[in-house]
Amino acid sequence: MNPFRLAAAALNQTPLAWDTNRRHILAAIARTRDTGVGVLCLPELCITGYGCEDMFFSTGVQQTALEELAEIVPETRGLVACLGLPVVYEGAVYNGAALACDGRLLGIVAKQHLAGDGIHYETRWFHRWPAGLVGTIEVGGGTCPIGDLLFDCGGVRIGMEICRDAWLADRTGAQLARRGADVLLNPSASHFAFAKQLIRERLVLEGSREFCVSYAYANLLGNEAGRAIYDGGTLLASGGRMIARGPRFSYADWLLTSASVDVAATRRTRAESFPELDQASTDGTTIAAEIAYPAVIEAGDAVSVAAGTCGMGGSGFAGYQKAPAEPVAPCQSAPVAVPGHPDWETGPYQKEEEFARAVPLALFDYLRRSRADGLVVSLSGGVDSSAVAVLVHLMVQLGGRELGLARLADKLEHIPGLREAIDTVGNDGEAAFGEQARRLVGRLLTCVYQATRNSSVTTLDAARTVADAVGAAFIDWNVDALVDQYVATVAAAAGREITWAEDDLALQNIQARARGPGVWLLANLRHALLLTTSNRSEAAVGYATMDGDTCGGLAPIAGIDKAFLRDWLAWLETTGPAGVGPLPALAVVNAQQPTAELRPADAGQTDEGDLMPYRVLDAIERAAIRDKLLPVDVWQAVCPKFPQYDRRQMGGWVERFFRLWCRNQWKRERYAPSFHLDDENLDPKSWCRFPILNSGFERELEKLRRQLM
Repeated sequence: MNPFRLAAAALNQTPLAWDTNRRHILAAIARTRDTGVGVLCLPELCITGYGCEDMFFSTGVQQTALEELAEIVPETRGLVACLGLPVVYEGAVYNGAALACDGRLLGIVAKQHLAGDGIHYETRWFHRWPAGLVGTIEVGGGTCPIGDLLFDCGGVRIGMEICRDAWLADRTGAQLARRGADVLLNPSASHFAFAKQLIRERLVLEGSREFCVSYAYANLLGNEAGRAIYDGGTLLASGGRMIARGPRFSYADWLLTSASVDVAATRRTRAESFPELDQASTDGTTIAAEIAYPAVIEAGDAVSVAAGTCGMGGSGFAGYQKAPAEPVAPCQSAPVAVPGHPDWETGPYQKEEEFARAVPLALFDYLRRSRADGLVVSLSGGVDSSAVAVLVHLMVQLGGRELGLARLADKLEHIPGLREAIDTVGNDGEAAFGEQARRLVGRLLTCVYQATRNSSVTTLDAARTVADAVGAAFIDWNVDALVDQYVATVAAAAGREITWAEDDLALQNIQARARGPGVWLLANLRHALLLTTSNRSEAAVGYATMDGDTCGGLAPIAGIDKAFLRDWLAWLETTGPAGVGPLPALAVVNAQQPTAELRPADAGQTDEGDLMPYRVLDAIERAAIRDKLLPVDVWQAVCPKFPQYDRRQMGGWVERFFRLWCRNQWKRERYAPSFHLDDENLDPKSWCRFPILNSGFERELEKLRRQLM
């Protein structure tokens, strides 16, 4: 019962990318062995990728996953590792985690609690495994047990809670503890959401304390399949104490976090404080195997985090500080010490920091996995498009500071000219880094300002200033000739003049739509991904022109509300993410009132004038859509939050929201894919489903109108 090292890995996997996924798994296993780790937890479904969706039904995929498992298992010589994959038992597909010990497959644990809410759809693809059941399946020409298993590896008893298994009151770890588990492994594919890491930490800590075990939590990393973002953030705890935390939002291919654990110590605590757990239950099946655990690496006993094959040539993870009393264990590539949270995770701007890190990482993986040669944004000089441009800037800044800009460029090797863009600049100092980063952004991002006669000098100057501040290529052109031709053609066909007095909305929309073909053409010529700039507040009420400002293949900010975006840009202007700093040029954007600039200048158009104050809109949206309240209940819930507005005015805004929401579901169905950021997402493909054709809440709105009389 000497102490041994326990590890958890974060892997950046891709659905069905067999070779890439295997390479990352084997690299993490090799580093595990090199650093003397005895037990390794890898993420959920890491062999196939978590986001395979209906391809989990493919017999070919199921068979290939088993073949990959058979290739990986012999590489576990001298250690224990769990590996996630789909498995078929008696004709049904299960979400499984195989445990390999010293080059042999011991068995496969099947997930007992499936995630079927919100972004999750596991109940479509997998069956829930019944507690206590054990069966047998064929793997690699032999048989192995599958089901509710506990493993005895060299005298250490190891159980598994697969992601959701730990999130319910009836968590599987409780039964495993009663059966004598010393170590619990949690292979997870837990998507990012604001402040979610605090919940994960509580689950890990509570599990290690209540069950008197050492606990390893592993997670996926990056944008695996398009919408979900995985933030990594591996966790190791023992006896109710967090002993290691892995970095989040890394641009590495894999990260390994390890720490020393003492099984004898947790067993003593169990015997002294939880005697009911010390009386191990004989229920269930325990699979035994012999293994000699490697000796503990005394130096750096607290934590060792080693970077993946993508390299760590930059300045490391900004904000992660090494504790002086806890040196890092030596390893072959540059280590990163993570004894605790970085400063930004416990500071006053956690949501701003998370947004500034999650979306750029998702953009990076989307760019390289889509094989696009760059990014194009129609930059209006307003909040939304400026935010999108700045997110690309942060992608280069954060990724470059972690990996080094040269390595970041190498990970986008399909894009020509990236290394050439930065190799001509010296490599020393912050000034050189800044110039290299600007050149990299300039090769990756093109911003286009598309003016009409209703556009202002203010927004043109703002767009040019933002593009210059981040280093993006900047183009401006005028679309008035296109608009005039469309109007003249349709007026002739309609047999009447088209005027602002009678055709306000149509004249606004044609300006937005006239901008679409040109920016699409430019993106096509550059083999680039066109980013659309709609936010969640506008999506809620359809305040966007379909085939106009919704043009694009990806909507990076469609999962976040406008009020937050305005606050975030103000924070970026003065503070910015830890390790990167502020972008003062955003003052030209933050000084403006948001406006579509689609009406003549003398109309004084603003977004909030067209709709309602954005903070009111967002509060109504949360009450109506997130909390599922009906109009009168929404009105009663939001009025106390905005005492500065008349209750009748608030009632009018509530009615306007519901009418616009019901009328515009068809738009939300057609928006480009967006990233999932929280449980307020409106994406009908992943979170919020609503009928395109509906009642419009007529009865409920009539009840609201009677209340307002």
